Amino acid sequence: MKVLLVNGSPHAKGCTYTALCEIADQLKTEGVESEIYHIAASDVRPCLACYACAKLGKCVINDHVNEFVEMAAGFDGYIFGSPVHYASAGGSITAFMDRAFFSSFRGGRNIFRGKPGAAVVSARRAGTTATLDQLNKYFQISEMPIISGRYWNMVHGAAPDEVRQDKEGLQNLRILAKNMAYFLKCQNMAAQAGIKFPAAEEIEFTNFIR
Repeated sequence: MKVLLVNGSPHAKGCTYTALCEIADQLKTEGVESEIYHIAASDVRPCLACYACAKLGKCVINDHVNEFVEMAAGFDGYIFGSPVHYASAGGSITAFMDRAFFSSFRGGRNIFRGKPGAAVVSARRAGTTATLDQLNKYFQISEMPIISGRYWNMVHGAAPDEVRQDKEGLQNLRILAKNMAYFLKCQNMAAQAGIKFPAAEEIEFTNFIR
């Protein structure tokens, strides 16, 4: 069992990374492997809404987003971490997740479907719950079970040392990690018993004028 921890902060080892490390340590205690993937902020381009991924099976922008999708397919669960920028997720992780989730779905192989996901956010002060709501929507539209902690998955602090002082926030992240590990173990046992995730239905696209 492996969980991919995605660091969506422009800072490779800042507050978001500190939060993900707390989760990684707890997952290890639970017998679950993890890996932290850092998004290179300067290299992320936004979705072009060209729908070329439906024909190509991948995003038309041939960069590390496509590489990420290929790599991420081999993981059993996902936790996406983001700083709070203007009461929302950072621009880099937003563009990254738009393309990663959309291209894998439109490309005909939703690598995230049926796998558990969670979001973690870091803020100096406020905007955390709005950011969590934003990130959770990627999981909801992809038929991903959302793993929760005992509180909203957030930490506070303007620097890693301050995040390490957020005892309640870090405790909740450990609980989140335990819940993720428990769900993965249950899912693994279900698979061994022959219980499969429900078959996908063909999507019926409609809009509000018909």
